[in-house]
Amino acid sequence: MASELEALKKELAILVRQGELLYYAMANDLGKLPDKAKKQFEKRGVKLPDFHLEYDTWYSEALRVVKQIIPDRTEDFVKQYKNDRRKEIDFLTYAISDYLLGLQTRRYGDVVADGNAAIPKMQVQNSILRSAEKRFDSALFDIQGILQAGLFDSELETARGLATNGFFRAGGAVAGVVLEKHLGHVCENHGLKCRKAHPTISDYNQLLKEAEVVDIPKWRFIQHLGDVRNLCDHNRGRDPTKEDALELVEGVAKVIKTVL
Repeated sequence: MASELEALKKELAILVRQGELLYYAMANDLGKLPDKAKKQFEKRGVKLPDFHLEYDTWYSEALRVVKQIIPDRTEDFVKQYKNDRRKEIDFLTYAISDYLLGLQTRRYGDVVADGNAAIPKMQVQNSILRSAEKRFDSALFDIQGILQAGLFDSELETARGLATNGFFRAGGAVAGVVLEKHLGHVCENHGLKCRKAHPTISDYNQLLKEAEVVDIPKWRFIQHLGDVRNLCDHNRGRDPTKEDALELVEGVAKVIKTVL
């Protein structure tokens, strides 16, 4: 697990660095990058990216990170790219999406906002992403993640052993509990609350779908796992098979590593 955290940490560092280079690329495109900075990049052999070609990919990846690690900053991050609540376009409400379209607004013949207004928006996005990097580095985040992942891995190993040795209902039931606990923890991390006193896998899954933490394919996959869990938990209809129980165990193992 520690090696996985280190790998994620390196990926996040690369994403932060890419965001910084995109900021410099935007400034360069607008003629705002100082000659001294240009010479430094040339000296180090650093080629600035094409902002218009590479920003969207970076934004999608960075947004996913922000949603997972610091969900309370998601709205701020998105607003820098596109502000759907604005009533007019001025320097404060001008967004990066406007810059990508080459939008310029005028009032009484004077320029009110143009691409220059997007520079501070890119700065804000980079600042938010760097705070995600710090959050990822915090002792509390690492310890909580390591302990929980270790506990879940242990419980899933128990579930796998039960299923392999013929205790299909018991193995499926244990795996189902792990899935429910994990989804509840993910909802908590994203500030999502269910009105029910005792939420089910389906309840948590719906909350995550509505908050766009999981996409439709993942939502359907989790719903299927919930159905298999119910088959193992409730003694009605057909009995669960070894394949059912092991499918649930392996499916839950996948979810706890991909839904965060």
